Amino acid sequence: MSEEKESFLESKVLPIAGKIASQRHLVSLRDGIMLAMPLIIIGSVFLIIANFPIAAYQNFMTGVFGKNWATVAQYPVNATFSIMGLVAAFGIAYYLAQSYKVDPLSAGVISIAAFLLAIPLDKLGDVPLALLGSQGLFMAIIFGLGSTEIYRFFVQKNITIKMPPSVPPAVSKSFSALIPGAVIVLIVWLLRILVEQTSVGSLPNVITSVIGKPLSMVGGTYGGSLIAEFAIVFLWSFGIHGANIVGGIMAPVWYGAMDANRIAFQAHHALPNIITQQIFDNFINLGGSGTTIALAFMVAFLAKSKQMRALGKLVVGPAIFNINEPILFGLPIVMNPLMIVPFVLTPIIALTTTYFSMKFGWVALTAGIAVPWTTPPIISGYLATGGHISGAIIQAVNIFISFFIYYPFFRAVDKQKLIEEKEYETEHGTDETESVSL
Repeated sequence: MSEEKESFLESKVLPIAGKIASQRHLVSLRDGIMLAMPLIIIGSVFLIIANFPIAAYQNFMTGVFGKNWATVAQYPVNATFSIMGLVAAFGIAYYLAQSYKVDPLSAGVISIAAFLLAIPLDKLGDVPLALLGSQGLFMAIIFGLGSTEIYRFFVQKNITIKMPPSVPPAVSKSFSALIPGAVIVLIVWLLRILVEQTSVGSLPNVITSVIGKPLSMVGGTYGGSLIAEFAIVFLWSFGIHGANIVGGIMAPVWYGAMDANRIAFQAHHALPNIITQQIFDNFINLGGSGTTIALAFMVAFLAKSKQMRALGKLVVGPAIFNINEPILFGLPIVMNPLMIVPFVLTPIIALTTTYFSMKFGWVALTAGIAVPWTTPPIISGYLATGGHISGAIIQAVNIFISFFIYYPFFRAVDKQKLIEEKEYETEHGTDETESVSL
């Protein structure tokens, strides 16, 4: 890469990308949705337990409980997956308020009130459980961000009820939230009344039509996923956490698709979506962003240079658990024109092989089970597809393909390191390359 290009990237591209990465609304959106992740993983464990694909196991458990075992195991699944949107509404507001340095708990509680107020009740007068879950994620984003912006405006302009200093902080904060909370509830209430007079029917329908459907049409397709994955690795190429930026935008689409598959999986229906969060977590990011697990093993076991072998001791362990910052910055891949080529190309090919293998029915679709992204490959593929060996096989295929893509570039870097080491030894007359800083 020429000095002019490097200067342009450093002065123009990196500052813009850095600002996007730290943009408070995107960060709040990402962190707020991630607040629900522990619950989703817990629910996924029970989903696996309820649907473990062995007939003898299912028969035994049904006999033990004397009733439908899947129904019994579904209790904690509903208690976790079905409040995804509600938790996100609180979390998004909490983290956004925290970034503004106003009371995050009050902001989170007000956001929940706005979120629930926007949901129409069913014929029995109850809140539909589906809209509290993944179907409510887009509402959670709108009301989490919107209500907090109104709340912080009132607080920062001191349009609040002031209490004497002697009043306990918890009571004082509650009264400070009274005026902005009342305004937010009033606005949502009036919006709901207005929308209910139209043919659209409800605020959730408006949000789904305006935001949800267009974004799902992009993020849920092969082409849209290619763009998203390219953006992730392109940003990582300059040292910016691309998954955090892109994931913050696409998470509602991918988690919503995941939950739709989960519901179909529980009902033993055909799974509707190929592109879900698990496609990226468990089938593309093998070893971390850029599908670098094969590269990590090459560095550890095939390198000839002492620098590379020393680096291999540091990168192979984390790579098994899909953590690749050591190799991104140690090899490095970041800002390295030679390694950026396979780093961008490999995950795009992994996405392509996975997508079309699932589309043609060769590999089982992901079953809505949120396997943690740190789960080692092969195991995660089996679990994510609901106990299908094809999920593990396609992971192995992707790792095999990634090996041949990375190998010539790895050899070029290793050869260059060897040349550097020989030059160093010739110049200094000693073999001190083991201590060369990585």
